[in-house]
Amino acid sequence: MEKDGGDGLRHHAIRLPLTVAAMEGSDSEITSNGGPSLSLRQKASSIMASSAAAYRSKPASFWALLALSGGAMLTAFPAASLLSRLYYNGGGQSKWILSWSAVAGWPIPALLLLPCYLFSDASPTWPPSPWLCFWYALLGLLSAADNLMYAWAYAYLPASTASLVAASSLAFSAVFGRLIVGQKNRIGLSTLNAIVVITAGVVIIALDSGSDRYPGVTGRQYALGFALDVAGSALHGLIFALSELVFDKYLSNGGDGAAATRFHVVLEQQAAVSLSAFAFTSAGLAATDGFAAMRREAAGFTTAGGGTAGYAMVVGWSAATFQLGVLGATGVVYLGSTVLAGVLNAVRVPLTSVAAVVWFHDPMSGFKILSLVITVWGFGSYMVGHSSAKKSARERNVSSQQQHRRPNQIRS
Repeated sequence: MEKDGGDGLRHHAIRLPLTVAAMEGSDSEITSNGGPSLSLRQKASSIMASSAAAYRSKPASFWALLALSGGAMLTAFPAASLLSRLYYNGGGQSKWILSWSAVAGWPIPALLLLPCYLFSDASPTWPPSPWLCFWYALLGLLSAADNLMYAWAYAYLPASTASLVAASSLAFSAVFGRLIVGQKNRIGLSTLNAIVVITAGVVIIALDSGSDRYPGVTGRQYALGFALDVAGSALHGLIFALSELVFDKYLSNGGDGAAATRFHVVLEQQAAVSLSAFAFTSAGLAATDGFAAMRREAAGFTTAGGGTAGYAMVVGWSAATFQLGVLGATGVVYLGSTVLAGVLNAVRVPLTSVAAVVWFHDPMSGFKILSLVITVWGFGSYMVGHSSAKKSARERNVSSQQQHRRPNQIRS
């Protein structure tokens, strides 16, 4: 082949031994230490290495804020769900009052902004542009509608059932994230599988609607609560996607390295959106004579010690926990993506369901247990598939870089 002197043949003669040598080296490495056991060690080592590389690619403050945001979602949202059910169990009846309590904690992110302005280099996003004000008002209106839908759902559904149905928000988050935000929220096979599996879990709950219906709740009321729970989950996913769009378009974080230093924009957005939702909900509450109804409900309240003190405790803690949960979700959307927020929103399902069975003695039929297992399975399959997809993408990038280097090495 060298005597022929062809450039293509000479190039082929150089690359072929490299390929064969790489294959032979790989075979000898696998077979020399006993085969499958080495493969498992290699996989574990690869996962650890890729995890370490992902961790080193972002500052520690980024991971700390992401952990705090995710932790707020996984603790505050289940607590808010249980308190919603406790409100109805204690004699509360107004859906407007419960939805109003969900946004009454809007001063919490506003108060958290003060140390950001006083003790860091953060500066207020002021004056906000007209478009940013429009988005804050729109997100506030959508949040108010979302809270009202969930208030109706918890009036007619057990807390465990309502949380299982709300797991469908993962599907809506994935779809809206892909349609509205784009490439940052790709829908792969693992995401599609999770959507189908979790949807199947919701269908199982719908087919078993007669086993967990509270006394006094009619079939039509149960169906209404179920439908509004699904609609609220869809609106929840839409709010996640629109929030991410606002961050990307109007409050750009400047990359992962600057995300931690600009985290105050999360507090700003949450304070503005919650204030807007509070205004819309307060108007609805006033129109339905809800403020007078608060005094009547407080007088006959029976849980959390009963009376006005117990009523104030339940409503107050509902306001605080819901606001912290939404703040955590907004932080996850800002630091991560809409899909990640939807995933963590689905993770809280087993936490809420088990807690509702323990504290409220919610009925737990075989179908509901099956739905819970399917929901957890769908989430697990998404996480495994998503991790494998990210690893494959990194390997393709490395392989592409190596292929670009080899012609340069041959020419030299």
